[in-house]
Amino acid sequence: MEQGFTTSTSLHYVRNHGPVPKISWDTHRLVVDGLVPKTLNLSMDDIIKMPYREFPVTLVCAGNRRKEQNMIKQTVGFNWGTSAISTSVWRGVPLRYILKLAGCSLDIDYEEPRHVCFAGADKLPNGYYGTSITLDWSMDDSRDVILAYKMNGEMLSPDHGYPLRIIIPGVIGGRMVKWLSKITVSNKESDSYYHYYDNRLFPPNVDSERAKKEGWWYNPEYIIYDLNINSIISSPAHDERIPISSFVSVSEYTLKGYAYTGGGRKVNRVEISLDDGKTWLLTNLDHPEINHPDVLKRPNKSIRRYWCWCFWSLNVPLYSFIGCSEIRVRAWDESNNTQPENPTWNLTGMMNNCHFKVKISTVTNGKDVALRFEHPTQAGSNPGGWMVKQEQPAETNDTIKKPPVLTINNTSKGLFTMKQVEKHNTEEDCWIVIEKKVYDCTKFLNDHPGGVDSILINAGTDCTEEFNAIHSIKAKNMLADYYIGDLTEDSTVTSTSSTTTIPKSITTNEDSLIALNPKVWLSCPFIEKKIISHNTRIFRFALQSNKHSLGLPVGNHIFIRASINNQAVIRAYTPITTSHDPPGYIDLLIKVYFKNENPQFPDGGLMSQYLESLNVGDKIDIKGPIGSFNYIGRGQYRIKRASNNKNCKQIGMIAGGTGITPMYQIIQSVLNDPDDSTELSLIYANRTEKDILLRNELDELVKRNPRFKIYYILSRPSSNWEFGTGYVTEEIIRKNISPPSPPSRNIALLCGPPPMLESCIPNLEKIGFANDEIIKF
Repeated sequence: MEQGFTTSTSLHYVRNHGPVPKISWDTHRLVVDGLVPKTLNLSMDDIIKMPYREFPVTLVCAGNRRKEQNMIKQTVGFNWGTSAISTSVWRGVPLRYILKLAGCSLDIDYEEPRHVCFAGADKLPNGYYGTSITLDWSMDDSRDVILAYKMNGEMLSPDHGYPLRIIIPGVIGGRMVKWLSKITVSNKESDSYYHYYDNRLFPPNVDSERAKKEGWWYNPEYIIYDLNINSIISSPAHDERIPISSFVSVSEYTLKGYAYTGGGRKVNRVEISLDDGKTWLLTNLDHPEINHPDVLKRPNKSIRRYWCWCFWSLNVPLYSFIGCSEIRVRAWDESNNTQPENPTWNLTGMMNNCHFKVKISTVTNGKDVALRFEHPTQAGSNPGGWMVKQEQPAETNDTIKKPPVLTINNTSKGLFTMKQVEKHNTEEDCWIVIEKKVYDCTKFLNDHPGGVDSILINAGTDCTEEFNAIHSIKAKNMLADYYIGDLTEDSTVTSTSSTTTIPKSITTNEDSLIALNPKVWLSCPFIEKKIISHNTRIFRFALQSNKHSLGLPVGNHIFIRASINNQAVIRAYTPITTSHDPPGYIDLLIKVYFKNENPQFPDGGLMSQYLESLNVGDKIDIKGPIGSFNYIGRGQYRIKRASNNKNCKQIGMIAGGTGITPMYQIIQSVLNDPDDSTELSLIYANRTEKDILLRNELDELVKRNPRFKIYYILSRPSSNWEFGTGYVTEEIIRKNISPPSPPSRNIALLCGPPPMLESCIPNLEKIGFANDEIIKF
C-alpha cells in the first residue's frame, strides 16, 4: 500500500506451483484447438499485432489471510498474511477476439455446455498447470478477460508468466494461468490435476482424509472463482506504539486499510468498530480505479465493472483508543455482501474474510506508557500476532510444550512400569510409550511408512517427543489400534510435568569409542561451517572426543534433534563423514532452504535455517544409526532382517538434489578400498547447474577411478550445458545403468524427491531389475 494504487513488478506477489520455465519469445506458440472450427497456432509476434486492451486489475491469492486459519487448525496451505494482493496495469489481447478467430460464437446453439481450458508451459509433477472457465464467460466483452503480455508498461517478467498469461479480472489468482501455451474449447472442464486439487472451499467438517476418500475435490459445488468481500487494517501497523504523552501534541489518528471484492462488484462502504462490533463508524472510501486514465479509455462504458482494490481511511480522536480493546473493520459491496464476524475453518484455508481485528494493549517503556497495536498474525514463520500468542504461549527457553494428549477411547487394558516396557525392545516384541500410554507396535513394524528401524530405535522407551515431532494427526489417531495400557505412577515412571526438557548432555560408555547409540541422544557442539555455494554448507560437529568415531554403517543415516521456537524438531540426514576420515567429528552436507525463495514453501526449511543460524559452541542432538540397507564392502551388502548377505558386481544409483549424500557415502566406501572391484554408475538429477552438490568431489573421483561413471541431468539447463536435460527417463536409465545379468545381482539405489523416485522404479523394472534389487533411501 505504501506504493499507492499500483504495485511495482518487483513487489507484486508471486505464487507458482513449480520452477519458472525457460521460454523464448521467438519459439513460443499459443495453440487454440478442441471444439473450434479453426485451429490456431500463434506466435508472440502474431499476438502483439492484434487489438489490445490495457487497464489495472488487482490480483489476490485465494489464500490471502490464511495464517489466521492455520492458527485455528493447520490447513493444507502455507502461511499467507494480508499481502497476497497486488495491483498492476495489464496489456493484452481480449480472449474473445482470439476465440472469434478460431470460429467460436455464442450465436451457435450448442447441445451441451462449452468450457475454455487453459494450460501453461510449466511442467509439474502432476502434469501442466491448468484451469478453465465457461465459453460464455470467455466471450463476454464486459468480463475483460485478456491474454496479457505486458505488465506496468513492460513485457512480463519470467516469474509473472513471460511471455503470455491469462488475466481474468475479479477472480482468484489461481485461475490466471501463466506461461500460457494452449487454449482448448471442450465440452468438459479442464482435466488438469491442479484444476481439481487446488482452489476449493470445503465445509469445515471436511478434513484431508475425508476429502480424498469421498471425492470432495471433484465436486463442482466447491470450486472457487470470484473473490469474496474482504478488508484489512494497515494503520496502525503490527506492533505500532503510540506514547500516551503524545496525546498532548496530537489529537487525531488516521486509521487506514484496503478493501476488495469480486465479480466486478463495487465496494460501497467500509466500517470501523471500536466497541467490539456494537456500533460502527463509516470510513472515507477512495477508488483510484475510477479516474485511472486507462479505465477512462475503456470501451462500452455503459457496463461498469470494478476490478481493483480500494482504500479506506478514518480520522479518530486519540482518546478513542483509551479503554478500547480492539479495532475491527468490515466492508460491504453493492450486492450487500459483507464479512462474517468470525472465521470458518476450511481444509485449504482459502477465502478467509472475517472481521479483521487489531488488538490494543498498554505497555511501559521506562517511565513512558504507550498503546500497543497487534495484528492477528505475521506472514510466514515470522513471530507475533495476538492469534499466535493464543496458540503458542511464551515458555522458558529450555522447555517445549507438549501437544494435547491423544485421547484413547479404550479403557485401560493394563498397567505397566517403565522397567517392564524396557524389556520389549526387539523386532519380535516391540513396545513404545507415548503420552504415558503403552503401545505394542510389533504387528505394525512392516507396515510403517518410515521403515522398521524408525520404530525399533525407540523400542522399549518413552518416545513421546520423537513421535510428536515427526507425525501427523492422522498418524496419531492410528495409535489407538495398538494401545495396550498405561504406565503406573511409581519411581520408574518419568515426570508427569506438562513440559519436556531437551537433554543438554548424556552419559556414554567411556570404554567405547563409537559415538552413536541407537537408544540415546548424543549432544554435539557446532565447531565449523564451510560455505560451498550460496545455499549449501558443510556443518561440522564435534563428537565426545577426538578419538571417537561416528560408528555409522555405510548406507545408514541419523536423526538430528533441535529445539526450534520452543518445539522439538527432528530430521533425518546422511553424514558425508566416513570411516576413512579422521575421528572426532561429523560432517553434514546441508542445502539451506531460505524463506521467501520458493513460492511453494515461503517459510523455507525449518531445520536447515536453524543450522545456518548456529554459533560456534551451539549444540544439536544426534541419534542412530537408522536404515535398512548396509553396504558391507567388496560387493557385499545386507538388507536388515534378511537371512544372509548378498553380492553385487555393479551398483546403479539415481539421486536427486540432496539425495546425493547417501550415494556419496557408498561411493567413497567402494572407491577408498583398493580391493573392492564393484562398478558404480550414478545418474544425478538437479534443476540447475549451481544446484549440483559435491560436483568437484564427484568429478575428481571419476578422474581417478575408471569403474565410476556419472551422468548429470538438469531440468533447467543453461545454453552451454553438455550433459542430459529434462527428466530421468527409461532411455537415460538404459544408457547409464547396467541391468542385472545372472549370476551377479546388480542393484539400483535411489534417493531424491518422491515423484522422481516413483517415476524411476517402473523404468528400472522394465530393464530387468526385480523388486528386491531396487532400494530406496
